[in-house]
Amino acid sequence: MPDAVRPGASAPWLGAPGARRSGFTLEVVGAQLRAAKRTFDGDGVSMGYESAGDLGATSPNAARRSAVLVALYEVDGEAHVVLTRRARAMAHHGGEIAFPGGRSEPGESPLATALREASEEVNLDPASATAIAWLTPLATFATKSAIYPIVVTLGKAPNLVANPAEVDDVFALALRDLVAEGNFVEERWRHRDLRPGADGDGFVAIHFYRAPHDLIWGATARVLSELLGYVTGVTWPAAEGVAAKSPE
Repeated sequence: MPDAVRPGASAPWLGAPGARRSGFTLEVVGAQLRAAKRTFDGDGVSMGYESAGDLGATSPNAARRSAVLVALYEVDGEAHVVLTRRARAMAHHGGEIAFPGGRSEPGESPLATALREASEEVNLDPASATAIAWLTPLATFATKSAIYPIVVTLGKAPNLVANPAEVDDVFALALRDLVAEGNFVEERWRHRDLRPGADGDGFVAIHFYRAPHDLIWGATARVLSELLGYVTGVTWPAAEGVAAKSPE
């Protein structure tokens, strides 16, 4: 737990001129990510990932790679994102909401890792996924590893089944609902040990999203913040660091 907590900033898409808060079709999402130069055109390592976020400086063991799958599909003109609740018995982050994903095997690309883990965790068919974008890697404090988010689209709503050994539940949320007023909260936390991304007073921004019966936070919320910033067409304060350094 933090030693001190301060209120944080509001979501930048609230009240921003021209900010989009609905109508997130997959076509719109793809266009916004292309405009942000996040187009996926390789294996996830050759696209500047190694320098993005200065992973070597923020994680003493950034070679411990993981990847997560940010899987999007469209229902009634609105993109939805697939999320899981990790099994409560898991050694790390048990019971928390997360993207499908996990540790990379030797020689495995971030895309291959994310697809393999999604198949194992929620029975997502890798052949149904089209990789369209990459998001900024996170260097985490708690697990001392680098997480590579890969954005994929699915042609239709998938039939997903949670693997109880790893996942308690699998569900999807509309991007429109995540950016709805009142669904985003930022707090600024300070710990005794300095965390990556801390300001001059030692405080780090922590993001939260309200989900049915729970909160999304930590690295998952950081990835969502970057994605939602791109698709709404707004820029976060200190945008270059918003997802590159996760203190959790």
